[in-house]
Amino acid sequence: MKKRIIVYLLTLGLIMTSQLSIAQAKITHIAVYVEDLKRSADFYSNVFQFEEIDEPFKDGLHAWFDIGNNISMHIIQAPWEPVTINKNNHICFSVPDMDNFIANLNKLGVEFEDWPGNKGQINIRPDGIKQIYVRDPDGYWIEINDEY
Repeated sequence: MKKRIIVYLLTLGLIMTSQLSIAQAKITHIAVYVEDLKRSADFYSNVFQFEEIDEPFKDGLHAWFDIGNNISMHIIQAPWEPVTINKNNHICFSVPDMDNFIANLNKLGVEFEDWPGNKGQINIRPDGIKQIYVRDPDGYWIEINDEY
């Protein structure tokens, strides 16, 4: 009986170890290269209401934000070089209330558009999810949807 328990425990240990070694990778943060740290930090704070969190580098070139789901976004200022920006390459944030989010965009004077590029229009996916797209101060595309 003792031998069976030992074999069982060893087998269980091997199974658990093998599961850990093939665990799926997970996202921890997004880094965004920006030209002007203050301008971009203000944008992400005001438009998305992201909370700024402790920035470990303390060099004046980074700002970190809590963007939910235990994920952070780091904006990093560096000498600016033109970047090719295409709407297909975007990040997406989901909001609980698209109407309130759009009202805040309008209050802040931030333009939005649907996927084809129609200003002030909302795109509706085949599954009923509403989407809009905005550009941050450096021209990066951001999708906002209500798949919250």
